[in-house]
Amino acid sequence: MEKLFLVDAFALIFKYHYAFISRPMRNSAGLNTSAIYGFTKFIQEIIRDEHPHHLGVAFDPRGGNFRHKLYELYKANRSATPEDIIASIPYIKRILEAMHIPILEVPGYEADDVIGTLAKKAGCNGYQVYMVTPDKDYGQLVDDCINIYKPKKSGFGVEIVRKEDIQTKYCIDNPVKVADILALWGDASDNVPGVPGIGEKSAIKLVSSIGTVEDILENTHLLKGKQKENVEANRDTLILAKKLVTIDIDVPIAYEPDNLTLKHANDDELISIYTELDFHTFIHDIRSGYNSTPRQGVTNIVNENVNNSEEDWGTVPNLFNNIPIEVHVEAPKVGNLSLFDVVEDVKEEAKTIKNTRHIYTTIDSSNIDMLTGLLAMQDIFCFDTETSGLDPLDSELVGISFCWQAGKAYYMPYNNSEQDKLNLLKLKPFFENEKVAKIGQNIKFDMLVLKVVDIEVKGMLWDTMIMHYLINSDERHNMDYLSAKYLDYTPISISELIGKGAKQLSMRDIDINVVSEYAAEDADVTYQLFEILSKELQKEDMSELYKIVEEPLISVLAAMEFAGVKIDKDKLDEYGLELATELQRIQIEICTLTDEPNLNVNSPKQLGEVLFNKLKIVDKPKMTKTKQYKTDEDYLQSLSGKHPVISLILEYRGMKKLLSTYVSALPKLINSKTGRIHTSYNQAVTTTGRLSSTNPNLQNIPIREEQGRKIRASFISEKGCQILSADYSQVELRIMAHLSGDKAMCEAFHSGVDIHTATASKIYKVDIEDVTSDMRRKAKSANFGIIYGISVFGLSENLNISRGEAKDLIEGYFYTYPQVKEYMDISINRARKYGYAETIYGRKRYLADINSGNKMTASYAERNAINAPIQGSAADIMKIAMSNIYKAMESKNLKSRLIMQVHDEIIIEVVDGEEDIIKNIVVSEMEGAAKLEVPLTAECGIGASWLDAH
Repeated sequence: MEKLFLVDAFALIFKYHYAFISRPMRNSAGLNTSAIYGFTKFIQEIIRDEHPHHLGVAFDPRGGNFRHKLYELYKANRSATPEDIIASIPYIKRILEAMHIPILEVPGYEADDVIGTLAKKAGCNGYQVYMVTPDKDYGQLVDDCINIYKPKKSGFGVEIVRKEDIQTKYCIDNPVKVADILALWGDASDNVPGVPGIGEKSAIKLVSSIGTVEDILENTHLLKGKQKENVEANRDTLILAKKLVTIDIDVPIAYEPDNLTLKHANDDELISIYTELDFHTFIHDIRSGYNSTPRQGVTNIVNENVNNSEEDWGTVPNLFNNIPIEVHVEAPKVGNLSLFDVVEDVKEEAKTIKNTRHIYTTIDSSNIDMLTGLLAMQDIFCFDTETSGLDPLDSELVGISFCWQAGKAYYMPYNNSEQDKLNLLKLKPFFENEKVAKIGQNIKFDMLVLKVVDIEVKGMLWDTMIMHYLINSDERHNMDYLSAKYLDYTPISISELIGKGAKQLSMRDIDINVVSEYAAEDADVTYQLFEILSKELQKEDMSELYKIVEEPLISVLAAMEFAGVKIDKDKLDEYGLELATELQRIQIEICTLTDEPNLNVNSPKQLGEVLFNKLKIVDKPKMTKTKQYKTDEDYLQSLSGKHPVISLILEYRGMKKLLSTYVSALPKLINSKTGRIHTSYNQAVTTTGRLSSTNPNLQNIPIREEQGRKIRASFISEKGCQILSADYSQVELRIMAHLSGDKAMCEAFHSGVDIHTATASKIYKVDIEDVTSDMRRKAKSANFGIIYGISVFGLSENLNISRGEAKDLIEGYFYTYPQVKEYMDISINRARKYGYAETIYGRKRYLADINSGNKMTASYAERNAINAPIQGSAADIMKIAMSNIYKAMESKNLKSRLIMQVHDEIIIEVVDGEEDIIKNIVVSEMEGAAKLEVPLTAECGIGASWLDAH
């Protein structure tokens, strides 16, 4: 049976636009390409993986449609389409035209009507139809020949919704009744009115037991109480709602299968468009023949529904030069995945193909002296380690690759044999030579791998990941992205060759020829990226930023991760029991207070029903996109005064998160070899320049709440040591004083008076000694909120005061610190002019939306224009302080160790007897890390645990 795929364009375009909303993709001209990239990639995957015979893409036309004539308020509550999406549409249509995929658009009708009409006609003519959309409305069209094909919410793979799925989900005999359910339920996203008091569950129950909307209206005697009253009172509204949600399958569009037949794309035109968009990976795919080549040999390995036929012909991407090699692949069995199911058939043919990208040499005992001789002549070289896993401290070294000349690389396998150890020993002096610079991609990982085998990587470090992070923090920094962007080339990884199963395989199990080529290629590509990115850094005037701030920190973070931190597991276990008991008590209290003994407090749906249907806490509760009552933390926080159960729910959730995220999770992260937790610090993740951490995320441990304090108490020192904690005092406000030059603010910091008390004194026009705790609290909120662009509404919410008082507070603040307001205006205007904000040290934060015509979008960029220089400068100062502290400790051969960094705080495990010297180093280096118009102040404490020291 031939397959027809009909794509709802805007459903996918919006999905991929918002999927990348926090870190959008942009081309060199600044165009947001997220939606274009995501849409195009998904279309390519459909063609490559599903092999459709026919394909069409439907767009909503400009202007209204027949539903607006029925109901003027149809979709009236939707905000304006984002400018980035509007700008993306012409490119998407150009790509579809170059692919020779028909664009389906009928004035007066929505895309779902066009798709519904063609789907029904095609289904009647023997086609298997797949409607590509995540929209639930399409469920009414599903039948034996028509299915929904949608991307999974997780972002990986697809889900096919068939007739039986719709029948099961909605408890109906015919999917067409989905329209009746939607009519009763209403659709907030399209502003379709439903029947008050009827949600999804009630609608399903009514339709499954009584029938269609018409059936229900004829049999209202079967209904009871308020539901009956509401249905009868909203008879006309319900009839209208059904007309609005029913997809029209009689759109005046010709059904001509030949026009939908998939044709070969115009590759030259696609390359031209992709070049304009900087889609280098897509260009490479076209040139390699991979763009539209079926990947059955690979797909069957990872597909849950494996083709059980004995053989499958296809093409497998080659590690050696990305030219697909046609191979005969035997489909492996699920659950018994072996790399050799794929590689064994590939490797012999792959060996015979001349590599056009680079030449590599495998190093063993016979030619190790040749490698060391060549290394002795280099003042800089690139290296990359291969390991048996993804954890640098727990994995075994498998091999090392080297490159110092583009197009030529060396790979030395390592199997922990005595000969391999001797070979490694010969390489150790080159790694530890401080006069020789080293290049790597995420070089900290490789440094930790070598540290485990007693090799310290020294010398100037050039990390291509961090170099690109400085060039544009909003983009991705992995090797695939960088090589595609700068080299018009995407290296093929082992995991890509064999699919998801590779993650469970040891690199030692893989054929040495494949590993050698793959590993050598990584080193070669990284070296070529270094050559390009070093010039880009100079062009962006950020070479000094890299050398002064980022490069010295790499070794510091590697040492901190290697050192780890000790955890008191018994204390955490004890606290876990305490939290579990408290959670049970709160749960009982919530159930009692709501008179719902069987309430599942962890179910947002059940909570919503109780809070808003039963307790009716608010008249018009907010709804989610899935038409359920909102019960997220922010929304419940805004309702905290409406009912005593709200605060209990928030307390329950906070405690449960604490238990699952830290109390229960931390002991599982203890390394069996060291008995300590080794978090990973991320130097190239946040757009502000701040460090982040994972496994565990130390940045999110609550500081002030009692529960968070108890977690800090479990971070302890080894015997013969203590924990020292040092943090900056109000560093961001001090940076604001420096950047703005505000006289009043600078005077307050120079005088040593508490800045929040000083601010309150000036705003409320009272003497310092007459400032009340409430005045100080409000001034503190103003100090930290206003400089980040907090609104009158936001300040009133934060302080639980009227908007009038909040307005007076903001006006009073700017009257007190007039140059702060001037600085904020100057920052916004400068960002509008140059397109970026800049820290004291020259770190740039690009703000592509700063000149947007969309007020909300532009205002968000404006806040970042003010925020980025402050937060970014604070991050730079902290990094400099950390590096200087580490250097000072090393120079004095101290045994104490830097072990953690959280926000504005540094934590050191101090060896007994070194307390005074460490305190002096830490305070001196933190306060001297930058010369500002106001003094930097660091405070430190020491104790047996992190809590005791803080």
